Amino acid sequence: MTADSGLLFTFFNVAVAKQYLPAILEGTLVTVGVGIAVVITGTLLGLVLAIARSFGLRAVALPIVAFADIMRSLPPLVVIIVLYFGLPSLGVPLSAFAVTWLSLSLVLAAYAEESVWAGILAVPAGQMEAARSTGLTWWQSMLSVLLPQAIRRAVPPLTNRVISITKNTALGSVVALNEVLNTAQGATSHAGNPTPLMMAAIAYLIVFLPLVIASRSIEKRWRRA
Repeated sequence: MTADSGLLFTFFNVAVAKQYLPAILEGTLVTVGVGIAVVITGTLLGLVLAIARSFGLRAVALPIVAFADIMRSLPPLVVIIVLYFGLPSLGVPLSAFAVTWLSLSLVLAAYAEESVWAGILAVPAGQMEAARSTGLTWWQSMLSVLLPQAIRRAVPPLTNRVISITKNTALGSVVALNEVLNTAQGATSHAGNPTPLMMAAIAYLIVFLPLVIASRSIEKRWRRA
């Protein structure tokens, strides 16, 4: 066996790939599903928290600041473990999928809130005053004038964070979430061959590489806007 054929046999074994392809595809769908759910709920929650912080009420702002600081300080793995083993003691048992989704959504919400809040602070105060002077309500001024400008400023720093956090779906393996990496690790152990891990790596490239390229394009476009 030559070096090239030995390399192919080890990392790109066709027989092993055919055997575990259905499981890898199923795990990829789980990864994509969790990732999409995290992006939607995390960014929306962060947006809501940033708007709520704009009310200027200390009773509202302080808990939001504390939440954002804590979530950004804790490793996502710790959040997943705490929720997975802590919520059942409170009578709220959740599946591995739900816990991974909730944990990563909270982490992403903390970063999204800080990014949007920084964008709001970057908008000159006179923008809100000018909008209110035209007869718009606070909500109308926020949604029509301040928020679009704040989001434009928040998108560039937030895009890479979104990708980084969604890739953390692999951490769901600690609570037995059958996402693609966990599935590949199990298949590799069972087959005694790392081909399933290479398949998982290819799956990650297929899913996340277009997102990385798109994020770069979005950053350039929004910075010029």
